[in-house]
Amino acid sequence: MIHALSIWLLVAAFLGAGLFNAIGTPATLAGFIRWGYPSGWHRVTGGLEILSAILLALAPGRDAGLALGALIITVAILTVVRHREYSHLAPLGVFLALIALAAFSSSSGRG
Repeated sequence: MIHALSIWLLVAAFLGAGLFNAIGTPATLAGFIRWGYPSGWHRVTGGLEILSAILLALAPGRDAGLALGALIITVAILTVVRHREYSHLAPLGVFLALIALAAFSSSSGRG
C-alpha cells in the first residue's frame, strides 16, 4: 500500500512539475537563466520529468523512472545549494523522500 501510494504521488508530482517547467512561466524561465542553464533548458527538464512520471506509472519502467527521478532531483538540489536558494530545498526534499520511500518499499516487498 505504501509503495503504491508513494509511486502515484511521484507520478503526479513529476507530471505536474514537468508540465510547469515545460510551459515555462516567467518565474521559471528567470530561475533557469539565473542558475546558468541555456535557453530552453526548462523544456529539457520538463520533458525529463514527464518521462520519469510515465516510466513510474508503467510497472516495467518503474526502476528506470525512480533512477531518472532521483537524478533529476539530485541535480536540482545541487543547483539550488550552489546558488544558495535554500527556499527550494523543501519541495525537493519531499520529492527525495517519496523516491526513497518508493525505492525502499519496493525492495522490501521483493523478497
